[in-house]
Amino acid sequence: MASVDVPADGADGSGQRPVTADDPAEDPADDDLAARIAALMPRARQDLGELVAIRSVADPRQYPPEECRRAAEWVAAAFAEAGLLDVHLALTPDGSHAVLGHRPAPPGAPTVLLYCHYDVQPPLGEAAWTSPPFQLTERDGRWYGRGAADCKGNIVMHLTALRALGDDLPVGVKLVAEGSEEQGTGGLEQYVPDHVPELHADALLIADTGNAAVGVPTATSSLRGLANVVVSVSTLRGDVHSGMFGGAAPDALAALVRILDSLRGPDGGTVVQGLDCTGSWDGVGYDEQRFRTDAGVLDGVGLIGGGTVADRLWARPAVTVLGIDCPPVVGSAAAVPAAARARVSLRVPPGTDPHAALAALTAHLEQAAPWGAKVEVEPESTGSPFRAETGGPAYAALDRAARAVYGKPLAFVGQGGSIPLCNVLARTYPDSEIVLMGVEEPQCAIHAPDESVDPSELQQMAQVEALFLREYAAGAPGRR
Repeated sequence: MASVDVPADGADGSGQRPVTADDPAEDPADDDLAARIAALMPRARQDLGELVAIRSVADPRQYPPEECRRAAEWVAAAFAEAGLLDVHLALTPDGSHAVLGHRPAPPGAPTVLLYCHYDVQPPLGEAAWTSPPFQLTERDGRWYGRGAADCKGNIVMHLTALRALGDDLPVGVKLVAEGSEEQGTGGLEQYVPDHVPELHADALLIADTGNAAVGVPTATSSLRGLANVVVSVSTLRGDVHSGMFGGAAPDALAALVRILDSLRGPDGGTVVQGLDCTGSWDGVGYDEQRFRTDAGVLDGVGLIGGGTVADRLWARPAVTVLGIDCPPVVGSAAAVPAAARARVSLRVPPGTDPHAALAALTAHLEQAAPWGAKVEVEPESTGSPFRAETGGPAYAALDRAARAVYGKPLAFVGQGGSIPLCNVLARTYPDSEIVLMGVEEPQCAIHAPDESVDPSELQQMAQVEALFLREYAAGAPGRR
């Protein structure tokens, strides 16, 4: 997520103005709700500690599948205790389990789907963490642990909001907690089209993003899609002695380096032949110095690419070399490498077809090979970009809730990440509003070592969610 310069008109970069309301008058019921959520925070801390302790990485090559099953069962029991009915585990086509449940809407009230995911990224080596990744640890006012923000913190946000409302829940609620979101294997995306009535709702609250900064209530209106490939390069039948053959024998690793370097222009910006890499972002901006701080850019190291930071993050393709297979420094031999490969990710903005982007990336990598090196590009995954429609009653209700809790209007940002499920939901439920929000702000360091969540954000966003459900119910047809 990004820190932003919030414009007075609340423009979100989508060409629409969100429906907003005047600052709401103080409501004693809001104060009571805030007190209830504050009283629930010790339980929220306990819940998050129990969840973080479950090593729910949805990759059986790294962690036992039983861990994901244990996390799913924990989520199911917690939401059943919070008042949802028929909470159960549903097997999805990729073998993961989604947790589903519901609570019927009062007469005339709308229904809201609450989304979250209980699987997490691998910890990337425990030695890189200041404290154990699967042990929730408080330090400097934050709670640290893998999944503390993404997305177990959002699970606890949902639970805390529901518990605070209790039997006074003013809307219908449906729950879906995904079990393989971080692996991108598409289990829930494949499940939705075959279970349309089960997940239908008037508003879909996707809790897998967060605020632009601590204290800035934010909805994400734009997501980039992706096209991932593995590129393999071979030049020799096998490694050969660098003293005897080096200088004439083509080096596969050097060829790979040249191929990868061709994906960047002189300023470091992404260059893929056949793709427009010059887009601009017309919504709220992202201060460059703030970005440097959020991203942890070292002093003296420049940013790459041209245009504004927001242009580069949310409006243009962005290539990243995720990993390289080649001889390691320790243990390497005096030999010319015969083969090397890399995993390459290309993020694409709304308006770019991910399949066209995959084709362009593949052609670029093949054509960039030097010395006639043999290149094979293996497609890995694609995901479509997404842009939300922000002018409906759900966004108006969320804005009112944000003003009541934070004292400022809802801000809008794009996000460099992709959530393929959003496009599936948009196609399946074209009349439903999709809202992306949550507890993940830049200091959370999601997907990295020392992931954390700010407990004050968890508390305030749980209050925003609870107030949103009230406001949304009050704004439904016939309820005003």
